[in-house]
Amino acid sequence: MHKLKQEQSYQTSRRQLLMGVAASSALALTPAVRAEDRDTPSGLPQAFAGLKPLGGRVRPITADEFHGRMGHAQKLMSESAPKYDALFIAPGTSLYYFTGIRWGISERLLALVLPRTGEPIVVVPAFEEGRMREKLTFAAEVRAWQEDESPTKIAAAALEDRGIRTGLVGVEETAAFTFFDHFHAAAPGFQCVSADPLTIGCRGRKSDHELELMRLACEATFDVFRAVFASLKEGMSQEDIAKLVEAGFSKMGLHGGALVLLGASAALPHGTIKPQKLKEGDAVLIDGGCAVDGYQSDVTRTGIFGKAPEKVARVYEIVRKAQDAALGAARTGRLSGTVDDAARKVITDAGYGPDYKFFTHRLGHGIGLDGHEHPYLVRGSKTVLEPGMTFSNEPGIYIPGEFGMRCEDDMVIAAEGPARLLTQGFAVSLEKPLG
Repeated sequence: MHKLKQEQSYQTSRRQLLMGVAASSALALTPAVRAEDRDTPSGLPQAFAGLKPLGGRVRPITADEFHGRMGHAQKLMSESAPKYDALFIAPGTSLYYFTGIRWGISERLLALVLPRTGEPIVVVPAFEEGRMREKLTFAAEVRAWQEDESPTKIAAAALEDRGIRTGLVGVEETAAFTFFDHFHAAAPGFQCVSADPLTIGCRGRKSDHELELMRLACEATFDVFRAVFASLKEGMSQEDIAKLVEAGFSKMGLHGGALVLLGASAALPHGTIKPQKLKEGDAVLIDGGCAVDGYQSDVTRTGIFGKAPEKVARVYEIVRKAQDAALGAARTGRLSGTVDDAARKVITDAGYGPDYKFFTHRLGHGIGLDGHEHPYLVRGSKTVLEPGMTFSNEPGIYIPGEFGMRCEDDMVIAAEGPARLLTQGFAVSLEKPLG
């Protein structure tokens, strides 16, 4: 359920906002562990000793793959009814998806303008042209704009020079309204519409290479979470535990983190700012992940510190059965909303309904370069599931004033049969959530 930040110098992750003061600085990681518990040279508990960078196991996305994605988008433009004439993308994960270029969001527009045919056009601030050209791995027409010029007029002029003066331009969903508004004013002959059919059509189905990177991110998350659960001690705060998670990912050379909830606070799915200290019998909910070559994991494990009360153990079994039901329902050709229906029925039939009373959020979200991306597994959603679509599978039961329980794994829609896990397996038990 967490959402890892993508452009670290320009954006704040939703997970960090929810965590409040938790894990606020990597420089403060080591003090999260009491001196008497530091068993390794890094100052971390002994359970962290085996964590190592992924190294050569990571195969980055290639220039040919990025270029092929633009070709796929152009194919979708031609197949749409009506056809799209161009695609307009500002900085963000879609820009990276199609070009391999990471670029910070600012008031100065850098844009990819992709016509239905021909080379892409890159519009860039003139003083940034050199840096941008260093990042280019494909043939493109570069249009630089000076500080006293309008970049959207430059973009419109580039299309006009290609003989494209009217038609449909798809604007990527995260482009700032000011860029959309100025482009619309600069090119009144175009109808500016959502680019979702193109961008989701490309990004929604992952390639084998993308799935490989996501599996590595899930594997790393399991390794770190396993070390953290093995290192829990009475009196730890949620900040202490969150810092251990960050330290574990850092030891693996990865950027990652987690939302940590203890005891009754876990009944609030996205947490609380109230201080918490771990004590006997507490549920411990850790929700987080990391990114490998930009591709994310999102895993939640709820464990127990000590012996599980009967009610907590019973709720855990219900949530796990809901995960099984969702995995079985997530099949090619079915509607996305039916997967939420399958999981919610298990929880409601067990007495924790109706509707959103105790299972307070949707079942899951798409995942890839963004922690949360299209499509979504929510009641009533009509997306037809296709092979290669990836989702979180995260049912939960949240009982105010008592505890919360969420189990979350990532899965991919298969060509035949139920979805397949990208994680190494569902939770094993409350006492050993990662085996």
